[in-house]
Amino acid sequence: MSIDRITNLRGPLAVAAGLVLLVLGIASGVWTERSLEDYRVVLELHGGAVVNLGRSMDMQADLQGRMVRLSGTPRVVEAPYDPDFNQQAGTPVLVRQVQMFQWRELRLGSNVTYELDWADTPQDSSRFAQPKGHANPGPFPIAGKRFDAGSVALGGYKLGVALVHALPGSEPVAPDMKTLPANLAASFSLHDNALVTSARPGDPHLGDLRVSWSAVPLQEVTVIARVDGDHLVAVPNAADGKGYEVNVGDSALLDMRPDMAAQPALTWPRRILAVLLAALGAGLLLRWRDATRVDPLAALGGGLLAVGVFAAMPWLGSSTVTAITWLVVALVGLVLLVWRRRAPRH
Repeated sequence: MSIDRITNLRGPLAVAAGLVLLVLGIASGVWTERSLEDYRVVLELHGGAVVNLGRSMDMQADLQGRMVRLSGTPRVVEAPYDPDFNQQAGTPVLVRQVQMFQWRELRLGSNVTYELDWADTPQDSSRFAQPKGHANPGPFPIAGKRFDAGSVALGGYKLGVALVHALPGSEPVAPDMKTLPANLAASFSLHDNALVTSARPGDPHLGDLRVSWSAVPLQEVTVIARVDGDHLVAVPNAADGKGYEVNVGDSALLDMRPDMAAQPALTWPRRILAVLLAALGAGLLLRWRDATRVDPLAALGGGLLAVGVFAAMPWLGSSTVTAITWLVVALVGLVLLVWRRRAPRH
């Protein structure tokens, strides 16, 4: 059915068609605004819209305060350093693990057995069912510790502490015996890429220590974070509890944040269509009231009024500016409608 035929409808048919078109226009407007509001909630959850930089390695001044996605291999500017053992590695994070050869209590139902094994925390033998003959030395004389690089860069940006901690992966790092302090070199020997205090490394005894290191490998990663000066940082107080994303490899934005797939498309064409549908419906209803020719301006006023009022509702309590904008549109529609209805007819 053409527009001319629609506008020439009379009686109950005109009312029915007008109501249908008006409802379709209102529904289309509300659906569009609701989808935009839902997407805004997703953006706020993660810290805002993301600018996809891809593999761009240069800083951009116009990105301050915005979220970006950047892929590449991090570069260690200041390597992490373990001052106790004088160990250093060209990696974002160096982790020292300390274990002691201790008694461990094993329970299987009512059966209790004991074995000597490496453990990375002190085993409290006072709580054993049979502590006699299974006493452990107590606290470790050396603690495990994490050492972060002084500076890690991705492209032209330095990574904030939270992002450095989030870099994935772990690989063993063999200690450098040449840099080991003299006092520790006298106490430890190298065995299976670890330092051990055992007189016979392959046959440890109660209380022997084993110290080893692991590192976060340098590999391609994809980071989503906020630009803060020359740093990429986590969004403070982000609703998702993180405010950043770090993935191995060149990961697409939607792989890292699938909920961003809901970004509405053709927003303005949909808004315009909603107003036109509502205006056409309003025109039919106005024509039925006085059986005169459809006034396009009055119909447009009715469409703006109807869509504006209902389109503002999804934004109430979330985006005052957007809600007020739609209410202003509704007011313009009301003024236009009243003006045209009171205008003298010739």
